[in-house]
Parts: sequence; structure tokens; C-alpha cells
Amino acid sequence: MKNQGRLAQNSDECEAKYIYIQDLPSKCNDDLLEKCDTLNKWLNMCEYLTNSGLGPRLNYSTSWYATNQFSLEVIFHNKMKQYRCLTNISSKASAVYVPFYAGLDVGRYLWDDDDIKIRDNASIQLVEYLKEKPEWIKMGGHDHFLVAGRVSWDFRRQTDSVSDWGNTLFNLLEVKNMTSLVIESSPWSNIDFAIPYSTYFHPSSDDEIYVWQEQMRQKHRPNLFSFVGAPRVQLRDSIRNEIINQCLGSKGKHCEFLKCDGIIKNCDEPKNVMRLFKRSVFCLQPPGDSYTRRSTFDSILGGCIPVFFHPASAYVQYLWHFPKNYTSYSVFIPMEDVNKGDFAIEKRLLEIPKEKVVAMREEVIKLIPKVIYANPSSKLERFEDAFDIAVKGVLSRIEGIRMDMLRGNNNNNSNFESFPEEYSWKYNFFGGLENLEWDSYFSRG
Repeated sequence: MKNQGRLAQNSDECEAKYIYIQDLPSKCNDDLLEKCDTLNKWLNMCEYLTNSGLGPRLNYSTSWYATNQFSLEVIFHNKMKQYRCLTNISSKASAVYVPFYAGLDVGRYLWDDDDIKIRDNASIQLVEYLKEKPEWIKMGGHDHFLVAGRVSWDFRRQTDSVSDWGNTLFNLLEVKNMTSLVIESSPWSNIDFAIPYSTYFHPSSDDEIYVWQEQMRQKHRPNLFSFVGAPRVQLRDSIRNEIINQCLGSKGKHCEFLKCDGIIKNCDEPKNVMRLFKRSVFCLQPPGDSYTRRSTFDSILGGCIPVFFHPASAYVQYLWHFPKNYTSYSVFIPMEDVNKGDFAIEKRLLEIPKEKVVAMREEVIKLIPKVIYANPSSKLERFEDAFDIAVKGVLSRIEGIRMDMLRGNNNNNSNFESFPEEYSWKYNFFGGLENLEWDSYFSRG
């Protein structure tokens, strides 16, 4: 794929911000889009990859799309093509973007017992290709980054058994030199960073955001709390059944439940989901198949205060996008509390002072620009969206690595040892959570 897009004209404006898009064989991206009907065993992805990855436009607004949660790498690539500090001179770049659609690639094999060589083939070929490029030699890949639009666990297969989940992309030594952006990171890894799931709202101007924020401030919210999701009967440690029971059994009729039924498909219609979030003060966000949920970002978009039950659902994930002071925008209820027979979520939420609720909602509404991806065909002037914040985070991290390498006086950058992945590095950033016993909490998963 050719390096296309906006090339920077003003060198002063783009100092230390230049990004070079690495040319890759079309099988790494464009060919996957052409074979869109093969990317997901359960869903034809073709319509969801239209409009630069935003999906089909919804008929009630020009800025709302039926965006699939796994199309982020396509959206990011199209936004990167419009990045204001692109350069076609790789030696001038502070970072190299690798537009490999890793999530679309691995998604083809996740539910089949395909030979592991088939699952790993594209990742291994990518690495072999990158290692031969002059851009790689400069820093041994430490200035390279990619976006894998799925959760980290899909790229961290632990064994070579065909029954084990995912591929081995993030286990490759060369990829450990890179920075990887995912929708859910490993709390114990320092190579992958979580960035927001895509929502349905992709504004084309700052004014659209201002208008939406004001609408969310003015919304009447008759529900104290709500839950959008499905039970997880097969997961022994899931608290979803208890959450659903408490919602349905709310004494004051304070909770509304939208069941995500595979037959009725209530949650496939964005209007249903957003209607409930806009009617609710608090939105419950328990773990599902993994720690995080796209629902978190949809609820923030609806001005609804998220309630988390595990630190890895948000607090050790979106380090660049969410405030470190987690109590300013969310409520945390430990999972073990929910499982206590006498614990009531409703009672806990009713105990929060009204002035605190108002302040938290305002923080949530302020977060809206930071968790949405503006339309790739446009450029926001006064807001930074999730893409802008992610790029700043990548550039900052790579600059830190570059300084570390210079201080180490390492003259053979191509063999520079991968920085160790230190247990607990992410959540050590967060004040206010010191009383949680992190090691045991994460071992419980």
C-alpha cells in the first residue's frame, strides 16, 4: 500500500511529530478488505468496513454510523492518512506507523482449530518484511507502532496447541520492540496500550461535539442505573447474573435492563443502546468475555457515569484517555462485594451525594471528545479526539525510548534488547488504589 495522505508543510509545527507510514504488501491490509466476507465466522463484515471503517451511516444523523467494535484498525489507518505531520522521508520521522490489520487477520481463525502455522503466517511474514527495511535498522523497530483492533489476548497464544486461542503476534521478539495499540491491553505488558473502542458517533466538526455535550447535560434521566448486556452462564466467576437479578429486582424500579439476545438482537440497533444510556444516571460495566467492554464508551457518549467492578476494565487500561483520578468520573464496586448476599448495588449508588453525581456526570461529558474517533474525512480544530491522544501517547513513548537508548550509548540499535515487561507497571501510576491488593486481585481475574 502506497504512503498516501497529507504531507506536512510547516517543519516547525511538526517538529518531533513527523510520522512515516510504512509501505506494506497489500495482503497486510487492502486484500483483507477485499475478502471482507471471510473475516468473521459469525458476521459478514463487508458493510461494517465501508465509509473508511465507520460502517453504514444511520438514517437519523449524518455523523452516526453502525460502527463495528473490531473495525478500529481500519478507522485508525484512514485517520492516519490525514494526519497533519505525515512525511514521505522516513529518516525525518519520529515514528513509523505499520498499517497491518492484525485484528482482521486473526479474526478469521479464532473459532476454528486451524493449524497454528496458518494463524501465525501473516504475523511472521510481516516481521520478516519489516526487518529488511531501512526504517527498521534505525532503532531496531523501537520507533514502530501498529494498531491491532482486538483485545491483547487474541495475539498472545500461550502454547502451540491448535486448541489454544489466538495467534502469537505479540510474542514475537521483533514485535516486542514495537508499540502496539489495542482495545484492551495486558495489565502486565509494557508493549501494548489500550485505546478506546470505536463508538457510533463520528463528528465532522467541533460544533457537533459541543451540541451533543449540551444535549447530554440537559437529558432527563429517570433510571438510577441500567445494564446493557447478556448473561455469562458459562463463566463460573461472572457477576453478570447477579447484576441482572439486582437490576430486575430493584425495589424502587430504579434500574432498566436491555438484554443482548442473539435471536432478538436488541443490542444490534445503536438507537436502542444509546436511548437507554441517555436515560440513565449510572451504567453498569462488568467484565464479559474479557475485562473491557465497548459499552463503556457508548455509555460515556450518552453522558452516563460508568460503574466498574474490576480495575482492568478501565483504570489500568486507557492511561492516555481517562483521568488518573478514577473517582472523578466513575464508581468502583469490587466484584466480591456484588457476590455478597446482602450487598445491593442500588443502595450503594443511592448513597452518593447528588452534588457528587452532578460533578461526575460533568467529567463524563468532558470525556466525550477523548473517546470518539472523528470522521477521517474531517479535522477537528478545538478538540483532540481518541486518535489524536493516542498518537501523542505513541510519540511520547518512542521519544522516551530514544532517550534511554542514547543514554545507554548503544551503538547497535538493531540488536537493542527489548525493554523488560515489569509486572504491575501500569497500575502503579494510579493514586487512590493503593489499598487494593493488586497481585491477588489480578490473579483472580
